[in-house]
Amino acid sequence: MTWLSNNIYAILDNPALKWLLLVMVMVMPLASLLTWAERRQSAMMQDRLGPNRANIGPIKLKGILHFIADALKMIAKEDFIPGSVHRGLFALAPILAIAPVLIAFAIIPFGPTIYPHSYTDSLDVLALASDPNNKTFADSIRLQVASLDYGLLFYFAVLSLANYGGTIAGWASYNKWALLGGLRSSSQMMSYEVSMGLSLMGCFVLVGSLEPGFIVGNGVSAQMSGSNPLNWLWLWQFPALILFMTAAIAETKRAPFDLPEGEPEIIGYFVEYSGMRWGLFFLAEFIEIVFISAVIATVFFGGWQVPFLDGDGFRFGGYITEVGGHSVSTGGWVMKMPHAAVTALQLGAFALKVILIAWFQLMVRWTLPRVRVDQLMNLGWKVLLPSALAWTMLTALFKLCALYLGWL
Repeated sequence: MTWLSNNIYAILDNPALKWLLLVMVMVMPLASLLTWAERRQSAMMQDRLGPNRANIGPIKLKGILHFIADALKMIAKEDFIPGSVHRGLFALAPILAIAPVLIAFAIIPFGPTIYPHSYTDSLDVLALASDPNNKTFADSIRLQVASLDYGLLFYFAVLSLANYGGTIAGWASYNKWALLGGLRSSSQMMSYEVSMGLSLMGCFVLVGSLEPGFIVGNGVSAQMSGSNPLNWLWLWQFPALILFMTAAIAETKRAPFDLPEGEPEIIGYFVEYSGMRWGLFFLAEFIEIVFISAVIATVFFGGWQVPFLDGDGFRFGGYITEVGGHSVSTGGWVMKMPHAAVTALQLGAFALKVILIAWFQLMVRWTLPRVRVDQLMNLGWKVLLPSALAWTMLTALFKLCALYLGWL
């Protein structure tokens, strides 16, 4: 017990434990609830009742328990494997679909850095910037699994592996309809990943970093606090936000871009899958929704930042000063708050932003009509890609002018 109490903060700051907590406490429950929310929301939009029967005795919770019933059904269902499939690749494909997106969560900053010895007091941000090695700030816990300078590039590199899941599933199934779905999946993913990457280039040009934690902590301008909503990229890069979200919905293979699944045409790369293997494809789609929501919240909406909430409490007015090589917000009218309360609000803000963006994606799914294959390709190569290129060049020109005029 003595060893545990002496090393408890080092254990809590362990990257593997943080990743496990993030996935098991936030990602998996939210992805599971989205499977119910999507059906419930579609029912409300189509004036139907939707799923409302699953229950444990008298407990119904408006049908929320349906995701538990779905999980039990998929686990208990026969795992049928057709005789002509390539067994190795057939088994590998669902893992390739879900594993990369879970790994990519490592770069997402889901909360601020916690200083356990200051938890009941208001954080002294000036002392923290000038003397970060003070024992008051010892044993800090950073709520981000991996802080990588090439963070967003890591996201694109890892998530591109997920595309192999659908492609391999279609090829390994030895079924022409599955193969057609797999081919559609690979062509769609390649077309839209280019636009996704280019749409974030303007953000990189403005902020000067690809590290998501840096983007959240500093925002666009060094002359404003990172908690100021005017310093978040949604305002400075609104066209990039539209381009990224459009390409991201296509990446998740959801309507109006659900051609790889193509339910009305009875094709789909997973038509030969059943039981839990099919469940992994199903779950991967909703985990991707949560991940895309987390990326959009992090890059464009300040991540865990709460409007005007600095490390020591809510601050209105004030100015930015340079202390110990760090930009610190000080002065103005401040409502001091304990570090624990500030942390709780910032964690709640990140969760709320992710939930709202996920809800928006569900709404798009049940609002817009499905596009044809040629329309999908035209949108990707003739609209999104040129627009992303043009916006990147405009952003670079703006950054040059802003630096010359001293705006940033």
